[in-house]
Amino acid sequence: MKILFLHGWTSVPGGRKPTYLRQYGHMVLNPALPDDDFAASIRIATTEYEVSCPDVIVGSSRGGAVAMNVASGETPLVLLCPAWKRWGQATTVKPSVRILHSRSDDVIPFADSQELITNSKLASSTLVEIGTDHRLAEPEPLAAMLQACEQLLSQRS
Repeated sequence: MKILFLHGWTSVPGGRKPTYLRQYGHMVLNPALPDDDFAASIRIATTEYEVSCPDVIVGSSRGGAVAMNVASGETPLVLLCPAWKRWGQATTVKPSVRILHSRSDDVIPFADSQELITNSKLASSTLVEIGTDHRLAEPEPLAAMLQACEQLLSQRS
């Protein structure tokens, strides 16, 4: 599976989550997104999307907001604690999405993801409560991220 991974604010390519996906044999495209220019982040992500045609897009925190603002057609999204209320214009997501978020997140409120699901008129099962903090870098959330990618891709086939 080819995955476009969009990292969060003050994060860098090659972090724990994209490395985890690579360890399971997936090709992970992980472009550097500038912290100080959201529009440039969208342009970089859009170019990578158009050139690489990934099977799934994973966006973490600010990277989730970037993912929501990329015109990605039917490509499924896996959003990790998406910071959509802080960055970008998108206030809804498409049906082929899974959102993973910790109720204990002290950076992006869990309620933001609940609101996103409501805005998008999606089933509550679209939002998976998991993890103990914003990073979602523990074994259970990492496995859930991988599983969400695999499930969304299989639903598309």
